[in-house]
Amino acid sequence: MRSDRDIYTVSRLNQDARALLEGEFPSLWVEGEVSNLSRPSSGHLYFSLKDAKAQIRCALFQNRAFLFRDCPRNGQHVLARGRVSLYEPRGDFQLIVEYVEEAGAGALRRAYDELRLKLQREGLFAPERKRPLPRFPRRIGVITSPTGAAIRDVLTTLRRRCPSLPVLLYPVPVQGDGAAQEIAHAIRRASERRDCDVLLLARGGGSLEDLRAFNEETVARAIFDCVIPLVTGVGHEIDVTIADFVADLRAATPTAAAELASPDRLEWLRQVRLLQERLDRALRRRLAHQSQRLAELTRRLDRAQPRQRLRDRAQRLDELDQRLRATVRQRLETAAQRLRGLSGRIDALSPLATLDRGYAIVRRQPGGAILRRADAVRVGDVVEALLSHGCLRCTVTTTDGADWTPTVNRDEVP
Repeated sequence: MRSDRDIYTVSRLNQDARALLEGEFPSLWVEGEVSNLSRPSSGHLYFSLKDAKAQIRCALFQNRAFLFRDCPRNGQHVLARGRVSLYEPRGDFQLIVEYVEEAGAGALRRAYDELRLKLQREGLFAPERKRPLPRFPRRIGVITSPTGAAIRDVLTTLRRRCPSLPVLLYPVPVQGDGAAQEIAHAIRRASERRDCDVLLLARGGGSLEDLRAFNEETVARAIFDCVIPLVTGVGHEIDVTIADFVADLRAATPTAAAELASPDRLEWLRQVRLLQERLDRALRRRLAHQSQRLAELTRRLDRAQPRQRLRDRAQRLDELDQRLRATVRQRLETAAQRLRGLSGRIDALSPLATLDRGYAIVRRQPGGAILRRADAVRVGDVVEALLSHGCLRCTVTTTDGADWTPTVNRDEVP
């Protein structure tokens, strides 16, 4: 055997062929019809893509396969994106699929992307315009098909989380001709009526064609104009529609949308119990603290002997009251004596006292001027004599001279 021969083992040949294929071909799109579909318990999908002249084996592994529930199917015409490889143990040439969609969806995808960019530029997706959901809605509105799986999932979730929460259904078709217009009309009607606190827009999963109504501009603008917070739960986790971008909140599924929009009764009851326990503990601590404080104040009060102090203060007050009363009586008596003395002196100086001794005060009339001289009046003048008790009105008949000296009765001189 010649030693210069480079002899390949089968394993080495397949390894090199695999490396060559994976290095030569980038990720690419392949179109064909699905056949020989196999779904083993591992969760991987194995199938063939064929056209009129050839076929290629394909593998869609479990970490990606769960994203595509309705695709692929035997006989379905699809577009698959993946990378060329070689399954070394059998030497099988194959395509490792990363994404698959029904053929014909390419035009829909382009229309989807164009509308998404247009509405994004207009600000319909702006985060600052999105509103928070009410924590305790009084009623939830659901816009979906009345016969689909989505409404059953939503109602089951709401009954489990909050059985007393009313639900108002706006029945609409969720696919087919005219579905987008019906959905937009239901959103506008709910917004005008305002008889719900939050709206759910829901439907089950499907292909891009199945979800076409939720990628229409009329639905996007109806959501944008809606005055009620709106949650979308359309399709599966991988399905993202234009409606999801405009909505106030996007949920992966109808069930998730119902969970986001409704309060969890059991969770709230648990929170209430926890708060009640915290309140009870806080009250017990507060009461214990106040009890200790009261006991300390009671001990301090007992040491201070307030009753004895009050009795002492009352006795002292009585003593001060008696002293005050005695002082006041003494001052009043002294003042009364002084007043009597002053009154006597005033009486002695008062002309009225002189009148009491029989004298009179004579005044000219009219005018009331006091007369001191006889020659101050003439015969016929009227004068008034003021006595101790009463007065006399007199007419002058005669007058004596100014040198007349009256005779004084010494017994009457004070």
